[in-house]
Parts: sequence; structure tokens; C-alpha cells
Amino acid sequence: MPSSASPLPASPATAPVVVLDALDRAILNQLQRGFPICPRPYAEAAHQLGTDEATLLARLQALLDQGILTRFGPLFQIERVGGRFVLCACEAPPDRQAAIIAAINAFPEVAHNYLRDHRLNVWFVLACERAEAVAPTLAQIEAAAGVPVLAFPKTREFFVNLFFEV
Repeated sequence: MPSSASPLPASPATAPVVVLDALDRAILNQLQRGFPICPRPYAEAAHQLGTDEATLLARLQALLDQGILTRFGPLFQIERVGGRFVLCACEAPPDRQAAIIAAINAFPEVAHNYLRDHRLNVWFVLACERAEAVAPTLAQIEAAAGVPVLAFPKTREFFVNLFFEV
């Protein structure tokens, strides 16, 4: 199942309300807590949910397509394999915000992003396979977006274990 860097979703006030059925809720609740590590993880997860692998894959894709999930994939310590995650922020004036976001999202290294109510209103996570790729990638993003980007490299790892029951 591919992960995806999606455009920023509509604000909560304008986002359409989506009704989830019991299986969608079970999928979201179970997979937040972990994912099987085995030769056929989707088949195993589907078995635990009382469904089949094809149904689980279709439901996950539908949740991604509807914007309920903005990404589905592992979280790992990229530094252990030579990469780097960097939290980044920039100021996107309202009249250029959509174009700046589109330029940022065009980069496959952009893992996810979100809007904030602040002068630095567009935040995103840059995920580079090699640490030395961060600076040139940020320079390319700045050139494409036409705005300076501030980088906030990770200096310490925190484990939050955040869970949202659906």
C-alpha cells in the first residue's frame, strides 16, 4: 500500500462529513495500535479484523482517496539508515498559498504537511533518504515555492504513543 503526500485538506469547518461504517472504524482503531510484521501483513491484519486482504486494501485506499487518511505507512527512525527527517515551515501569503502548497507537495520527499494560524502558516516534514540531501532539497523547494523555508532538524526523539479512537 503506497503512502501518499496529499494536498492539505479542507478546513474542519468546510470539510465534508464522512460517515464511517463499523469495519472502517475497526480498521482505523486497530491499525493505529500496530501492524503485523510477517510475510503477508495485510492478510494477517484482515484476518484479525474478520475480513479478507482484498477488502482491507480496498478500504484503506478508499480512506486515502476520501482524505480520511492522509498517509498510511510505517514510522521509523530514518537516521538509523542514514536519512534525515526535518520539520520545515514557511510563510505563504493568502494570495499565493495554494501555489506554494502545490510546489511543496510536488516533492516526493515531503512526507506530510499542515496549515497553522501563524505567520509561518505552512509546515511540512521533509524525509530524505540521505542526510546530505536535506540542504539541496530545501533549496529546490524554496526555488519552486518562491519563499524562504525554515528548517528545524530533529535533535531529540520523543515517543508519544498517540491514539485517536474512532
